[in-house]
Amino acid sequence: MLLPVLGVVAGLALLTFAADQFVAGAARIAAALRLSAVVIGAVVIGFGTSAPEMVVSGLAAAQGSLDIGVGNIVGSNVANLTLVLGVAAMLTPIAVSSPVLKREAPLSLALTVVFAVLVQGGLSRWNAAVLGLLLVVALALILRSARSGDPSLSGEVDGYLADGAVSLPREWVRTVLGLLGTLAAAQLLVASATTIAAELGLAEGFVGLTVVAIGTSLPELATAVQAARKGETDLIVGNLLGSNLFNSGAVSMVAGLAGPGPLADPTIVGFATVLMVAVAVLATAFMVTGKRVVRWEGAALLIGYLVCIPLLA
Repeated sequence: MLLPVLGVVAGLALLTFAADQFVAGAARIAAALRLSAVVIGAVVIGFGTSAPEMVVSGLAAAQGSLDIGVGNIVGSNVANLTLVLGVAAMLTPIAVSSPVLKREAPLSLALTVVFAVLVQGGLSRWNAAVLGLLLVVALALILRSARSGDPSLSGEVDGYLADGAVSLPREWVRTVLGLLGTLAAAQLLVASATTIAAELGLAEGFVGLTVVAIGTSLPELATAVQAARKGETDLIVGNLLGSNLFNSGAVSMVAGLAGPGPLADPTIVGFATVLMVAVAVLATAFMVTGKRVVRWEGAALLIGYLVCIPLLA
């Protein structure tokens, strides 16, 4: 049991580091190619920050562990809007900008609901294609409504471009190595999580919903806590909603194309997906009221997460 646990820890650590290098390299290459801040923020960084979930869920599905892949998507969506947002809001009230409320909030909620409905019968290639197409539509709407000077996107881009002049050869190496590291880390994580599930007699869906999902949400948690401590809360909600948008669209598409099939764990298509939608609705309601998430709302989200996680077993 010790080796699989160490494998999960090592896999998560490498996954976090490698994915960050991949995103940073890709964003800097895009900037050198003179793509707008809106495109870099909404598309390049959006896809890149979902790389851990995408690779983990895709590999799990391809290896016959679709429950881990889908559980990771559902669990990450829940963790982002309860654990991550809750902890950050308890540190300091989180402001929610009008552009985020008009763009990311309704689109993220809508795609989450569609994903929850489509996954009830398992994840087929047709379902995956529909979810991928809906993500493209959502991104098109975001790009159409956003302005190049939109702080909710340009501020995120600035964080990746703050290291000075861009050397394209170096950034290409950084991006490729980051991608390879992400793939290797995901393989280690999936193999270790599958072993733990088998040895403890746990459903793979539960492992995906909890251990794997929490692990792949750790970068978002670290970023949100750091931003909250510095009082830089403008990007927190936009990042979390964007992550859920890509999870429900891109990550589910990759998992469905890589290893379509039915889900063996009834918890995923029952309580877990209902919880995911309920959390999305509640968090959105908190955001809309007063255009901020205050401390008591953050505490409610966090307590809800801690109470519901044992019920997934």
